[in-house]
Amino acid sequence: MNHPEESIESHARLTAIKLVKRAFFILLGAGFVSVGLEMFLVPNKIIDGGITGISIITSHLTNLPVGIFLLLFNLPFLYIGYKKIGKTFAISTLFAVILMSVGTFLLHNSDPFTDDPLLASVFGGIIVGVGVGMVIRAGGSLDGTEIIAILFNEKSPFSVGEIVMFFNIFILGSAGFVFGWNQAMYSLIAYFIAFKMIDIVIEGFDESKAVWIISDKYEQIGKALLNRLGRGVTYLNGEGGFSGEDKKVVFCIITRLEEAKLKSIVEEWDSNAFLAIGNIHDVQGGQFKKKDIH
Repeated sequence: MNHPEESIESHARLTAIKLVKRAFFILLGAGFVSVGLEMFLVPNKIIDGGITGISIITSHLTNLPVGIFLLLFNLPFLYIGYKKIGKTFAISTLFAVILMSVGTFLLHNSDPFTDDPLLASVFGGIIVGVGVGMVIRAGGSLDGTEIIAILFNEKSPFSVGEIVMFFNIFILGSAGFVFGWNQAMYSLIAYFIAFKMIDIVIEGFDESKAVWIISDKYEQIGKALLNRLGRGVTYLNGEGGFSGEDKKVVFCIITRLEEAKLKSIVEEWDSNAFLAIGNIHDVQGGQFKKKDIH
């Protein structure tokens, strides 16, 4: 039997490992963003959305390093983030923003990787998106725009996503007046690519799907999914809204590559079965690991 002191010590070590892992990914993510900005986007007068875009425009107008403005413009929103989201988020975000600011400052006088604005917008967008996604997965943020959106959302009929989109349209449009409309269009390409890369990093390439199946042959379907797909299933108790009859709901998690095979298995056993499939962003614990199939 473990002593209480041993459990506390083990928990402390686990927490320390998680903190080191979080710090490492924030450091790596901030480094990616710094490279994407100073080696691709900024030298080619291409901006990203949010506070980063405002910082690039201000840097161009003042001839000061972009890192100064990345830090200054994000600082006021850390307090809002602390109040609205929590202390851990605020500390992680402060750490990430400082690292990003230092990284861009150190790389400010470096030669860009390319002078081609299309290549710069594509690869700059990819690198920035990967970096931002890493920081978000680690529990932080590199841009105060979403924090602003959360604040405005409480006092307006618009969603957080709609407010973020409005801010970014305004910021990307401003690039047309400062850098020219060609650069504004390249900026839109970079922003879109970065946005998609953030999704990929956060959700992963192997996106998971949740499946709900309602059928009188739930037991046969459940066993078939276990034996032929290698996925564990859970039987949930349900009740028909119209009939009031008791129903069994088969629930399981699959990858998107397994979706077609799952549908064919359900179709074989019950062509009239109710089947619902939804995307999910993360799966932890339980018996999600794939079993051997027969």
